Amino acid sequence: MKPGKTGIYRMIDATGYSVMGLKSAWKSEAAFRQECVMAFVLMITAYFIPVTSIERILMIGSLGLVLIVELLNSAIEAAIDRIGDEWHAYSKKAKDIGSSAVLFSIVLTLFVWVSCVVNIK
Repeated sequence: MKPGKTGIYRMIDATGYSVMGLKSAWKSEAAFRQECVMAFVLMITAYFIPVTSIERILMIGSLGLVLIVELLNSAIEAAIDRIGDEWHAYSKKAKDIGSSAVLFSIVLTLFVWVSCVVNIK
C-alpha cells in the first residue's frame, strides 16, 4: 500500500481534485459548458412539469448522466492528446467511442423526458 493521506484528509484532497477537474472541463470544453447550461435550465424546468417524483428523479438523473459521460469523454480525449498530436487509428477509435457514449446518454435523456412529458394526464 502506498503511503499517503487517509480518512478525512484523503477525502478533502479528493474533493479538491474533483473541483479542479470541473474547473478544467468548464474552461476547456465547450460541449461541457453547453450541456451544463442546458442541464441547469432543464432541471429548473423539471420542477414546473406535473410529473411524479420518480419521473422527476429520472428526468434530472438523466441530465446528470449526460454530464458524467461528457466528463469521462473529455478525460479520454485529454489522455489521448497527451500521448501525441499525430493521427493514429486507435486514438481516433477511442475518441469516437467516447463521443458515441455522449450521444447515447443524450438520446437516453431525450427518451426519458419525452416519455415522462407524454405521460402527463
